[in-house]
This record gives sequence, structure tokens and C-alpha cells, in this order.
Amino acid sequence: MAAFEYIAIDPKGRQHKGLLEADSPRQARQLLREKQWSPLEVKQAKAREERGSGGFSFGHGLSARDLALVTRQLATLVSAALPIEEALRAAAAQSTSQKIKSMLLAVRARVLEGHSLAASLKEYPSAFPELYRATVAAGEHAGHLGLVLDQLADYTEQRQQSRQKIQLALLYPVILMVASLTIVGFLLGYVVPDVVKVFVNTGQELPALTSGLIAVSDVVKSWGWLMLLGAIGGVMALRMALREEHLRRRWHGFILRVPLVGRLNRATNTARFASTLAILSRSGVPLVEALSIAAAVIANLRIRDKVIEAAQKVREGSSLTRALDATQEFPPMMLHMIASGEKSGELDQMLARTARNQENDLAAQVALLVGLFEPFMLVFMGAVVLVIVLAILLPILSLNQLVG
Repeated sequence: MAAFEYIAIDPKGRQHKGLLEADSPRQARQLLREKQWSPLEVKQAKAREERGSGGFSFGHGLSARDLALVTRQLATLVSAALPIEEALRAAAAQSTSQKIKSMLLAVRARVLEGHSLAASLKEYPSAFPELYRATVAAGEHAGHLGLVLDQLADYTEQRQQSRQKIQLALLYPVILMVASLTIVGFLLGYVVPDVVKVFVNTGQELPALTSGLIAVSDVVKSWGWLMLLGAIGGVMALRMALREEHLRRRWHGFILRVPLVGRLNRATNTARFASTLAILSRSGVPLVEALSIAAAVIANLRIRDKVIEAAQKVREGSSLTRALDATQEFPPMMLHMIASGEKSGELDQMLARTARNQENDLAAQVALLVGLFEPFMLVFMGAVVLVIVLAILLPILSLNQLVG
């Protein structure tokens, strides 16, 4: 059976849109007529997505939350010994999203045609990326699909929670910085000119601080809007330039050389790589294939290139620890734990543990930076206000001295 989207009118003249399963469009229309509905349009359902999203991003297919929910439902149903086609049908029936329902029924149609679940999911790479499909394929091959789907749901939820923690931690500092810059711009553009106009009209010689503040105020008032447009244009030009792979690779290399940002970027990418490699290894995916898939989730192209080289060394017979150590991108503690996992035969568990440690360290570093950023912005705002107040008070004191 396939899924069909329909538009039909009921006996009362109301229009209905929905999704139903049938062997053909003709049968779908017949099912609608049996409900005494007049079909206006019947077409085979296809999930709307854009192909080409890389790594473990859900792109225009499914959000991380939706994918985790669907995966959890499938894991529960498959673990209850329900056939995969029935599990897909039940998960589609429980979904309130028309897009998800259409996608699951389309995948079910492929499964009914004799394809494996992993091959059926390949039709929707934005919703089910390579990591997801490879893990499902390994679970199907080993005969423990329910367990693998549970692990995938856990992994997806953990990635989403980690991303949300970092975003929430950065939200307040960004708001504070924007508000501070807006206030400073308003003071320099509108408040300061009106105040210092009095001193300029007196014709007296102004202190250097006041003269400098007037010059900065004139620049902000005359060219502030152009500077803002220039900054926005610069950001847009940079984003367009980074679409070129060689420029993006050079930019990523530059980011790694920035003292603080580079360390955070390296920690983020290595933690993501380790957690991805852990779930692939735990699901039974061969190590060489798992390394190639896990490399795709690394956002920094310089680190990704080195991990791909490491995968080639492992394919040639090198140990994972020695290959990753040669990249000089992974912290020593992570390498020691991976080496311990290789020696003890518990590589997947050690990878998962080192990924958790790396993510905890990253969260602690972000929290520390956020904690330092808030007083820094307060000191910055205080210093700016102090300069403005001094620039205004100095001419007043000079006038008082002249009068005295």
C-alpha cells in the first residue's frame, strides 16, 4: 500500500484534506466515495524536504525533537514484537503532523515493497541522515532493531538537550551586548550633541576629552546608519564567501587558531565525533565505516579532513588511538580513554564516557565564559557612562573657574 493525500468535499459542502492508504489512486478515490465524499484531488504523498543536508542535522526534514519522538515510538512498537510495517503505520497514526505522517506512510510503502527499513529511510536523507540509516541497518543486520532504535532516540535527545543548554547560556549575554551597544549609540547620537552644544556656543577652548567625544558623536550621528548597514553587509558577504569550500576550510583553520574560540570549537567537534562513533560502534557498525560516518558530523572542515585521514590509517591497520593522536586535535584524556577501551575490548563504552566528559567540560567552559561576560559588560557600560559624564563636567568646571 501507498499513502495518498486527498482533498474532498463532504455531503454538507465542507472541504477536507487528509491522508489515507490505498493500493492505487483509483482505490483511494473509491474509499472516499464510500464515505460519501466527493474527491477533488488525490495524489501520492511525498514528504517535502530538501536533499543534501550533511552530518547529523535534520535540515528541512524533521526537527531533533520530532525525530526522537518518532524513533522512540518505533523502538517501543518493535520491541513489542510488532512487525516493522505495522510499527510504521501505528507511529504515523499517532502523529499530529501531516508531514511526519506522510513521510512514515511513504517509508512503510517502501518496506511493503520488500525494501529494508534502512533502504526505505534513504529516500529522505534530510530527515534520516547517514548516521541514522547506518545505525538502523546495523540493527536490522544484527537482529536487535528495537534496542538500536532506543539508543538512537537517546542520542538524538541528548544532542538536542546539549544544543539547547548552550543556546540558553548564550542568550542573555547576546541580549545584554545588543542592549548595551544600542544605549551607547543612542547616547552618542542624540543625547551628547544636545548637551555639548551649549559649550560649543560659548566659544571657549574645550578639554581634549570633550572634543574627542564630540568628534565620536558626530561620526555616530552622521555615519552610524551607514556603519550599521556596512556591518550587516559584511556579515552577509562573509556568509556568501563561506559557501566556497576552500574559503570555508581556511576560515575554519583560522577559527582553530583563535585562542579561546578555537579551544571551544575543537572541544565541541571532538565531543560530537566521540558520541557519534560510540553509538555506531555500540550498534555493530564496523569501525572503519563508523569513522567515515562520524567524520561527517564534524562541522569544522580542518578537523574533519584530519579524521578522514585517521580513518584511512585505521583501514590500513593502525590502531584508533594512534591514528587520532596523529591528528593533534583530540585532548590527551580522550586519547587515553580510547586506548583503554581498545585494550579492554570496551571501545564503545569508553567512547560514550569520554564524549560525556568532553560535553560536561564544554558546558562548564561556556558557563564560565558567560559568568565572566556579564560583569565585563557592566564594567564596559560603566566606563562609557563615566567618560560621557566627565566629558560633560570638565567644561562646566572650566566655566566655574573662569567665573571665580
